[in-house]
Amino acid sequence: MKVPFATSARSSVGLEWELMLADGESGDLVPRAPEVLDLLEHASALERYTVTGELLTNTVEVTSGIGATVHAAVDDIADAIAAVRAVTGPMNVELLCAGSHPFAQWYDQQVTDKSRYHALIERTQWWGRNMMIWGIHVHVGVEDSAKVFPIINALSIYLPHLQALSASSPFWAGERTGYASNRSLVFQQLPTAGLPWPLQGWAEFEAYLEDMVVTGVMADASEVRWDIRPAPRWGTIEVRACDGMSTLPELAAVAALVQVLVEHFSRELDEGRALPSIQPWLVRENKWRAARYGLDARVIVDRDGSQRPVREHLRETMARLGGVAVDLDCAREFAGLEAIMTQGASYSRQTMVADAAQGDLREVVHHLIREFRAGPTLRQHLAALGH
Repeated sequence: MKVPFATSARSSVGLEWELMLADGESGDLVPRAPEVLDLLEHASALERYTVTGELLTNTVEVTSGIGATVHAAVDDIADAIAAVRAVTGPMNVELLCAGSHPFAQWYDQQVTDKSRYHALIERTQWWGRNMMIWGIHVHVGVEDSAKVFPIINALSIYLPHLQALSASSPFWAGERTGYASNRSLVFQQLPTAGLPWPLQGWAEFEAYLEDMVVTGVMADASEVRWDIRPAPRWGTIEVRACDGMSTLPELAAVAALVQVLVEHFSRELDEGRALPSIQPWLVRENKWRAARYGLDARVIVDRDGSQRPVREHLRETMARLGGVAVDLDCAREFAGLEAIMTQGASYSRQTMVADAAQGDLREVVHHLIREFRAGPTLRQHLAALGH
């Protein structure tokens, strides 16, 4: 099976952000996406961004155009959010994002009326209905399909870093899970999701897809739901490992890290240098550690099994690749990673709010709503609770 890889500008950026729709008073999810999309259909037709539905009717996804820089892609996302908010405001519907909703129940949610979603639920049953998850997808352009899998395999070393920075699903259906990212472990239950297979080149990917199509596992490459996957239609590598970011500045920071890593590895290939990789079983262990411990995880960083605190290794990576961020004009967004490491990722902020509110998860939702509007506001929210 031949799978063409589209032409795209090297290190161009596209962003997708899945957003929850919640009642402004109770904080519970509301199935209002069809109404929102109907009202936006004509208003956004000429814009660079898009707003679309997702598996559940409590979700809209905002997508940027193709940006030469992270800043350009983030501007598109901000415009899309403004357009959505103009519609949802009069409905008393609020926007928020995290890897999971703190207390909503799967059996209360409605599936979007599209054949592909019904087919997914029919096949995956209980696990499919439990996909109350929200994430971000970061696309980065790659100019040659021969580079795709060496870069994906190298990026796999940084999967736990990306997962830890974005971890935002410590609660599930009203319970504290003990995990920073419960979403990442739920999502991998789908049959074509989870870690990427460690393929060595484009021909192996084509052979993989042929096996999957011939055996009826999937219809085409769009049904590959790996944590990092090729996106042949767009000519990009797409990072899908992250929980939904709770604020726009945090989305920008993680997008910058992905763009910088892809460009760095692409330059290494241009110089004829082999890219680093670690054993698949170590990649799997790293994913679990990041899901469990978030930014407090110790991660395995090389084939010899060397282990480092994830914050420490991230700071070393930032220092080493800061010049690439300057070249890509994303140094400001790249520097935003330090704020996440210093102030704590969303999972830690959510658990602090829950503790201060004696476990009332409605307060966590209202905290997430405030954060989505204004950026991290944990200090103000705790002050409002009297802490």
